[in-house]
Amino acid sequence: MIVIQNTVISDDVAEQFFVCNLGACKGACCVEGDLGAPLELEELEILKNEYPKIEPFLTEAGKQAIAEQGLYIEDWEGDYSTTTINDRECAYALYDEQGILKCGIEQAYLAGVTDFKKPISCHLYPIRVTKYDGFEALNYDRWDICSPACSFGAKLGVPVYKFLQEPLIRKYGAEWYAELSREIENPTV
Repeated sequence: MIVIQNTVISDDVAEQFFVCNLGACKGACCVEGDLGAPLELEELEILKNEYPKIEPFLTEAGKQAIAEQGLYIEDWEGDYSTTTINDRECAYALYDEQGILKCGIEQAYLAGVTDFKKPISCHLYPIRVTKYDGFEALNYDRWDICSPACSFGAKLGVPVYKFLQEPLIRKYGAEWYAELSREIENPTV
């Protein structure tokens, strides 16, 4: 376990390997699971403000699901997640020419029409963040649909924390990430 500021990080984040392999999994994480992508409270307002810019990048089925259910849903525990189409794929997902699911929010971001890249929970995957009083726990989420990413990461020698450098900096800042890297690469004895 690694403790940095107000976070507790699982050793798996340093020790396990991971690089998304969309050619193998086809973006299955956008379809599988019980709910859509978890959303932070501040992301609800961002979705409200940015949806008109994101909407042109979505499928008709995604737009219809959002029109019927809203931009996001609140689950039975009071947490928020993205809307889904028929309780399956994220309403913000779309298939590309190769049949790979991509994030419509991210496609809008890449096109330069929004500053919102994607929900931080998606950007941080396979790390899942659990909030507690006074700290957050960062755990590596093992999911069989990501086996190709684990194999690919091992082949390339890329640990989870290096693969997720950009979203970790987005969430916690460059200073936090530098401290995490130092702790992993040069642990104090």
